[in-house]
Amino acid sequence: MSFSSKLKEELSRQISPARHCQIAEMAAIISLCGKIIISEDDRYTIKIHTENVAVARKYFTLLKKTFNISTDVSIRRNAYLNKNRTYTVTVREHEEALRVLHATKLLNEKGEIGENLNMVQNVVIQQSCCRRAFIRGAFLSSGSLSDPEKFYHFEIVCATEDKAIQLKSIIATFDLEAKIVKRKRYYVVYIKEGNQIVDILNVMEGPVALMELENIRILKDMRNSVNRQVNCETANINKTVSAAVKQIEDIKYIRDTMGLDQLPDNLREIARERLERPEATLKELGEALDPPVGKSGVNHRLRKLCDLAGRMREDGGVEQVRS
Repeated sequence: MSFSSKLKEELSRQISPARHCQIAEMAAIISLCGKIIISEDDRYTIKIHTENVAVARKYFTLLKKTFNISTDVSIRRNAYLNKNRTYTVTVREHEEALRVLHATKLLNEKGEIGENLNMVQNVVIQQSCCRRAFIRGAFLSSGSLSDPEKFYHFEIVCATEDKAIQLKSIIATFDLEAKIVKRKRYYVVYIKEGNQIVDILNVMEGPVALMELENIRILKDMRNSVNRQVNCETANINKTVSAAVKQIEDIKYIRDTMGLDQLPDNLREIARERLERPEATLKELGEALDPPVGKSGVNHRLRKLCDLAGRMREDGGVEQVRS
């Protein structure tokens, strides 16, 4: 089961104790994956279609708990889409459908269908707890969350731009910055920042998925930190080894061209130490000298030897040694 599926399964079992929150979550489900059918004699039917059994179960449970409504549930298997099942939950009784539509404010006083779910104008989502329930219902209906082991991406797909803007504004009341992008004929409200995805899981009240995501984030941060340290240390080692190889090449050139005995005492001493101990650090080379010399002193002497070798190569092996 994918991380997104496990989250939806958890959220589907999260039932708000307050009736107003149940109505808010139901409003989101109907708005994002529902359909309202009006017959020729002005009788209403509500249908929601979903491929996720958790969504169908949640909607069925909310209708039963909130309105004590019995619904029809049908299951269809699509032979062309990997045999996916489609679940349809239907409220067929006109009076019961009206009760749901009036409660969720999808039907106004004049009997007209409206989907203005703006949190300021719609009493269904005026309270913070109801906005949490609404976001939870919206995610259950048409949301997804990527595998956090790979990357962070939370999204809810909306059929219209108005719905996407409304949902974004509701999410913003929790100090979360969602963005909207158009994908084909849909509008996607998404969050990519890991910290904010953790926060919105907290908003939707999915503690199990939240803790799992946090654990994954901690492990990823630790791995990234270790990788950065290893890369840094590897780069330093490569730099040190390359410098030592160059120093030894230059010292051997001086030895084979003019002999180390022609060098001043301080340069001759460090040259012989470097040849004898090619793997030693600057600190170790300095401690081996008599008297001991610090890292900067050792580095200065080796740099003078490299400069001397460079001048000798330019002059064809002849160079006046500078002490």
